[in-house]
Amino acid sequence: MNTMIANLRKRYHYSWVVLKELVKTDFQLRYQGSFLGIAWSVLKPLMLFCVMYVVFVRFLKFSDGTPTFPLVLLLGISLWNFFAEATSMGLSAITGRGDLLRKVDFPRYIVVVSATIGALISLAINMCVVVIFCIFSGVVHFTWRVLLLPLNFVEYYLLALGVALLLATLNVYFRDIQHIWEVVMQALFYATPIIYPLSMVTGQLGQHYGPMITKAMLLNPAAQIIQDIRHNLIAPETTQTVWTEFNHVGYALIPIALTLVILAWGVSVFRKHSRKFAEVL
Repeated sequence: MNTMIANLRKRYHYSWVVLKELVKTDFQLRYQGSFLGIAWSVLKPLMLFCVMYVVFVRFLKFSDGTPTFPLVLLLGISLWNFFAEATSMGLSAITGRGDLLRKVDFPRYIVVVSATIGALISLAINMCVVVIFCIFSGVVHFTWRVLLLPLNFVEYYLLALGVALLLATLNVYFRDIQHIWEVVMQALFYATPIIYPLSMVTGQLGQHYGPMITKAMLLNPAAQIIQDIRHNLIAPETTQTVWTEFNHVGYALIPIALTLVILAWGVSVFRKHSRKFAEVL
C-alpha cells in the first residue's frame, strides 16, 4: 500500500507542481494593474446583482414573493458567473498557452484544469459574501441540508470541467467556437432560472404547459445544480428542484447522469486530440 502511494506521488508530483504554478500565475495576472485587484472578484457579481435586482425585481416584478428572493438572486448570479468564467477561460486555455505547450512537456489537461480552478477560487470568495449576507439578513435559517452542498459544488465543478475540456479541444481546430459559445451562454442564461423564479413559468404558461416546461428546464444540469444549491443553502421551502418536481427518482437522476456523460465525453475527446495540439498551434 505504501509503495502504491509512493508511486502515485512520484507520478503526479510534477503535474501537481505545474498545476499550482499555473493557478497562481493566472490568478495574479487576472488582476494585474488593477487598482482594486482581487476585490473585483466580489464587486463584479455584487454590481451585476444590483443591476439585475433593480431591473427585474423592482421594475419587472420578477419575484416569488418571499423575503429570501434577493439572496436567491445573488446566489444564482454568483453560481452562473462561475460556470461562465470556467467555460470561457477553459475554452481559450490551450490556444492561449501555445508557446508553453511547444516548449515544455507536461500533461495538457493541466492548462484547462488550472483555468477552471481559477474560476473556482472566485466562486469560493463570492460564496463567502453570500453566506455573510444570509447571516446578517435575518431571513435565512440554515438546515441540515447545508451538509449536501459539497456534493452540489463537486457536481458543478465536474460539469464545468467537462464542458471546458470539450470547448478547449474544439477551439484549437475551430476558432469560431468562442463566438458561438458566447451566443449559447446568453441563451442558456435566460433558459436557466437565475433572474426569475420557476414559479413564474407556471404562472405565465398556466397549469397545462407550465409544469411540463418547468420539469424540462430542471433536466438541464446547470439549472438542477443551481436550484439544488439554493434549496440546500437558502430556501428549502420555496425553491423548486428536480427532486421536488419529479415523483420518480430515475428522472431526478437524469441531470446528474448528463453531468457525468459530459465529463467523460470531454475527457475522452481531449485525450484523443491533445497529442496534436502543439502541431496545430
